[in-house]
Amino acid sequence: MKLATLRVEGSTRAVRVDGDRLVDLGAADLGELLARDGWAEQAASVDAGTATTYPVEGADFAPVVPRPSKVVCVGLNYKNHIQEMGRDLPQHPTLFAKFADCLVGATDEIARPEETSEFDWEVELAVVIGAPVRRARGAQAEAAIAGFTVLNDITCRDWQFRTREWLQGKMWDSSTPVGPYVVTPDELPGGVRPELEVELSVDGEVMQRDNTRDLLFDPVALVEYVSTVVRLNPGDIIATGTPGGVGHARDPKRYLLGGERVVTRVEGIGRLENIVAKEGAA
Repeated sequence: MKLATLRVEGSTRAVRVDGDRLVDLGAADLGELLARDGWAEQAASVDAGTATTYPVEGADFAPVVPRPSKVVCVGLNYKNHIQEMGRDLPQHPTLFAKFADCLVGATDEIARPEETSEFDWEVELAVVIGAPVRRARGAQAEAAIAGFTVLNDITCRDWQFRTREWLQGKMWDSSTPVGPYVVTPDELPGGVRPELEVELSVDGEVMQRDNTRDLLFDPVALVEYVSTVVRLNPGDIIATGTPGGVGHARDPKRYLLGGERVVTRVEGIGRLENIVAKEGAA
């Protein structure tokens, strides 16, 4: 299935994609849907012939889960990105967090803060959790994955590297597009360990391109690791890391100044298309 959270008349609705229509699933958003027991069966069983539907064309997608209890991000998870940043291969995942206030929808503007001069891009495959788990292993970790979505881990590099902790470079308001869809593992090659091309372009120029088969720590391993530390709840998001090609590692360095169109794509899932807007600009 392909699922989303749609903005409708000042509110939101959880929907399933059926061709060129979006079928209302009777929940306010995907977070509410995923918290239900048997959510997958319920979502699949909704009759498109009798349910409220909306057109895909012109749809206004909210972040797939507007208010996740947590967004856990992984740094340094593609070999080429680790090498371009001049670091050794890690023995354990490098974790940091984002917050719900960071998230924007698939076509929303990205807010570029006036306080940064090093605003950078990062295409990522993201895991969406579909069941509460703690210290999950093996099949339990696999079953906890509701599906996958697209995330752009926009980063203020100058703030990220002020200290050894990265959080302050990653948690800026209205800076992180996520969506437009959550695609269940059965729809993707590789299932819960999908092998998908990821790509990011700025004003039509491809900056990043790789395949998720190159992840050091795959999605199941990340669910196992993160759930060891903290309970994962339905609707929580794990961003799996970015490949090489970020602006900070280029020679000369390149950053987002405002006005650029950034397209972030993951094969088989969808694309984000966002304009970088200077925060507070008219």
